[in-house]
Amino acid sequence: MLPFLKKIFSRSSASEATSWQPLARTSAQQRAHQHWVEQQVYLNWMGPYFKAYHFQKTGVCAKQLRVQLLKEEGRQGALFFYDPSIGPGNFRHLFDFIRDQVLSQGYNASVSDKRLVKHERYTESIEKHFLKPRPHDCTATGRCNQRFGNVTVDLVSINGQPGFIRFFANPYQDTIFTPAASFDDLMETIFNLPPAPPEVQKRIKEYYK
Repeated sequence: MLPFLKKIFSRSSASEATSWQPLARTSAQQRAHQHWVEQQVYLNWMGPYFKAYHFQKTGVCAKQLRVQLLKEEGRQGALFFYDPSIGPGNFRHLFDFIRDQVLSQGYNASVSDKRLVKHERYTESIEKHFLKPRPHDCTATGRCNQRFGNVTVDLVSINGQPGFIRFFANPYQDTIFTPAASFDDLMETIFNLPPAPPEVQKRIKEYYK
């Protein structure tokens, strides 16, 4: 993992952190997000990030969008780095859209919150969606379907500028749950979408900021 990311993920690097606060979008932000989804602006990046993820797995560098693989004890995921061609507004919508996509797969939104962490040389902002599989979805054997396990989506910004979206799954290991589907399957389900047609590509500027 890149040295800078190691510093971000290290608790010891934080000099001052606010407590987690509820993450809420204004009515105007919610309307804008609804229009963004209806106009399918997400097609500009979901498929390309999916390809970049698989390029990274095979050791091939993607031409534009960058992805870093995450594999820690008990969880697997990926970082989707911000690119200036996307725009802060589109990146925030993309963060919420990934949440929406996971919710459509039989998940509940357990919590959405945010926190500000002041480091010695920079300020880190974290917005988080924590998603859990619906507990009533159980098989005839009595084992509950955990799907992909718990799923977390983070939007990390540095000094007010978007840095990356962190997306990972943390499966339950308890025998009362069915085995979790793989993170590759989760990526396939959430990100593997068709390319954006020209009229959708033109929408990028509309939501850039």
